[in-house]
Amino acid sequence: MAPFLYHTYRKRHFLFLFSVFILSQSLPPMALTNPLSPPSSCTKGPGPVIPVTPLLSFLVRVQETALQTYGKSNFDPKHYVDLSLKSNLSTTVEAFDKLPKTENGSVSVKDFEGFIGKYFNDAGDDVVYAEPVDFVPEPHGFLPKVENPEVRGWALEVHALWKNFSRKVSSSVLHHPELHTLLPLPRPVIIPGSRFTEVYYWDSYWVIRGLLASKMYETAKAIVTNLIFMLDTYGHVLNGARAYYTNRSQPPLLSAMVYEIYNRTGDVEFVKKSLPPLIKEYRYWNSDIHELIIRDAEQCNHFLNRYYAMWNKPRPESSTIDEELASKFLNDSEKQQFYRELASTAESGWDFSTRWMRNSSDFTTLSTTTILPVDLNIFILRMELDIAFLAKTVGENAITEDFLRASQKRQKAFSAIFWNENMGQWLDYWLNNGADCEEPQTWKAENQNQKVFASNFVPLWIDLFNSDIHLVEKVTKSLKNSGLLCAAGIATSLTNSGQQWDFPNGWAPLQHMIVEGLSKSASMEARTVAKDIAERWIKTNYVAYKKTGAMHEKYDVEKCGEFGGGGEYTPQTGFGWSNGVVLAFLEEFGWPKDKKIDCD
Repeated sequence: MAPFLYHTYRKRHFLFLFSVFILSQSLPPMALTNPLSPPSSCTKGPGPVIPVTPLLSFLVRVQETALQTYGKSNFDPKHYVDLSLKSNLSTTVEAFDKLPKTENGSVSVKDFEGFIGKYFNDAGDDVVYAEPVDFVPEPHGFLPKVENPEVRGWALEVHALWKNFSRKVSSSVLHHPELHTLLPLPRPVIIPGSRFTEVYYWDSYWVIRGLLASKMYETAKAIVTNLIFMLDTYGHVLNGARAYYTNRSQPPLLSAMVYEIYNRTGDVEFVKKSLPPLIKEYRYWNSDIHELIIRDAEQCNHFLNRYYAMWNKPRPESSTIDEELASKFLNDSEKQQFYRELASTAESGWDFSTRWMRNSSDFTTLSTTTILPVDLNIFILRMELDIAFLAKTVGENAITEDFLRASQKRQKAFSAIFWNENMGQWLDYWLNNGADCEEPQTWKAENQNQKVFASNFVPLWIDLFNSDIHLVEKVTKSLKNSGLLCAAGIATSLTNSGQQWDFPNGWAPLQHMIVEGLSKSASMEARTVAKDIAERWIKTNYVAYKKTGAMHEKYDVEKCGEFGGGGEYTPQTGFGWSNGVVLAFLEEFGWPKDKKIDCD
């Protein structure tokens, strides 16, 4: 897209946001019940559960046997639920049941490996390479602000990774889906890398931002087409394209993907096709399991949202881990609730973090379903604004007005429920334990989680907030004093718990949202802080790449050039969203010819 056209859409979006303010002064207030979604209630009793397929139930048994056979060393439970069958399920189950077993249920390594080799294709074999239709080694107009030849050469290597990670489902998945946990998708995908051989929901936003910097517009549209296919098929965009992810979603960024693609391409037909699914997703996230009511000090009711997975058993991809974690609970109902918390935390994308624990030293106190997260509600506010903008683009003015009303109400909720004036941050809100969540809960200051997380600053990503210079300067000062700013980027939290979404790890999505929000502000100080964070993040990615030959899923922000660790699986390389954010930062900030790129 020509630079002139790109800036034309930016200007149009600014004018649209200005109209949001003007319209908010004249629109009548929304009724208590949101007309875009069903009446809110909180699920009582055991809650909804989406059943698994017979294949998946069997693969969990195989996973358990593998653990008994090999032990915990280098054991990855996901590997076994990603296997695909060579023949029908009944034949495979019969052969499995005939394997000679010891009293504790283990099988000899020789017998187990023989069984796996005979009846299964390897994990990852059900995706095959797909040549991207729009990849060129050096796109015209690629990263014009990058003047340093060393940095430019590295950026071209990162750009080339899109080709390495382009995949499509195999013909077997399309013709014999019953043999696979991989879901049949209509278009090619960009996978994150390493153990993640399927497309993931929220990862895809930052993959798309990188693809747009790489001028790969058709590949970006194909990703959205696949996510919409999942939405149409399952009623929501899945966590990822596997059968074991059908019970949960991930942070809802589909509308943001559509907006960014339109912003670069001006493709109105793409917007027309995407708008109905976006409204469908909005209704899903405002359905009874996700939406609750908080009554503020002025007796105003606010509809806000939480994560809530439709699952109360061990996650199939981590079944053996989850069962061990739940072993401290004595009764089934406690275990089922803990399993739902595990799956709901996975839905948040932050799996796992002390952010979701009532007791940060006790992992079993995960309580994600009783938290109204700042960032989830920012994503839904962005969804409201995106849908309003996209609807206006295609002449659906009634839809635009409906979603502007919804965004107006949610914006007020951010001031009333999440904002903490003393800290200069937006804080997650804890629901009352044991409260009837079908009724409005009364806001209490002590229910704000006053621990510092990077998510407390994510609202800056939204233009409604980053356009307020006084607010931005207050939040920027808070960020600088928070302890999160480190040598190599923004830490996820201040707690070193050993969980991967805690200190000292930094993650590409968090760097990007906060930096982009600061950089859009009229505040010179905020823009300076944004540029400094982006440069630190680019440096640590570059140095780690030169040392290891790979981009990484997460980084240790205490040490420039070191990748991160912690969590329930080994550190991964690839890596989709890291690649996308580096390219997006280089596109926005560039790199001067004489500026050094190594760690200071």
